[in-house]
Amino acid sequence: MAEDEINEIRALLAARPRPVGWAERRARIEEVGAASPTAPDIALTPIEIGGVSAEWSQAPAADPARVLLFFHGGGYCSGSILSHRRMATEAGRAAGARTLAVAYRLAPEHPFPAAYDDALAAWNFLRAQGIAAKRIAVGGDSAGGGLSLGLAMRLRDAGEEGPACLWLCSPWTDLTLSGETLVTKDTVDPLIHRAYLDELAAAYLPPAMDRRDPRVSPLFGNLADLPPMLIQVGSDETLLADSTRLPAAAGAADVAVTLETWPKMIHAFPLWNARLAKGRRALAHAGRFIQSRTTKPLA
Repeated sequence: MAEDEINEIRALLAARPRPVGWAERRARIEEVGAASPTAPDIALTPIEIGGVSAEWSQAPAADPARVLLFFHGGGYCSGSILSHRRMATEAGRAAGARTLAVAYRLAPEHPFPAAYDDALAAWNFLRAQGIAAKRIAVGGDSAGGGLSLGLAMRLRDAGEEGPACLWLCSPWTDLTLSGETLVTKDTVDPLIHRAYLDELAAAYLPPAMDRRDPRVSPLFGNLADLPPMLIQVGSDETLLADSTRLPAAAGAADVAVTLETWPKMIHAFPLWNARLAKGRRALAHAGRFIQSRTTKPLA
């Protein structure tokens, strides 16, 4: 049954030619995401944070004092609130928290540090609303996972209180593209390949920027004193090594890390939770992780 479901997703992705150009790619990811509509009991409230669009979402039983700050994937060049709405809202439901999804600025029109700064602005917005740092989980998929890590490291370096935990789904943590699974998983990954990632990185980063800079490749940064992390990744994705190397680096820095590798799953597989049982199970795991850490007594 599980294999039938993931094969259906693979067939859906293969049904049309891979889009070329930023406009076409953005339209395609929104089309794929919108194929699984948001559940009717989710309340959606659009807002703006410093000129950047964002959206509150809340399931009926959610605790408004706890928040999942969510950053979508798309290689810093595509993805949106719409494309990831089903994933973000169901993650919030599983966590029993409100979700704030952020439509950070996209490259190449807005290269680094636009998304990096928008992530900080979203965090500061939540704190200005009176939401305690330890009541906030930060997470996202792919590039959104990298942004989540970068935000936590930025807050730590500034001496500020950081989030209660990080939820990282198929995070893109190494823009140098040095992970061995970019080669070993190339034939089984239906979405992400080295040439595409190289194009995304070149669009996002200023020409003179070192791709090992931890603000964009957090795998190479100082991971000490970061909050507990849950990393979820599929075994059939080229970015698998971005996830498997991260626990080793974080663990060596005395950070609590849980790594879940889901067999036969593809990149950011919880995105397809409406039609993929393993996607729903992964979100349930993430929800329990977030809830257990955002409901602890404030010290």
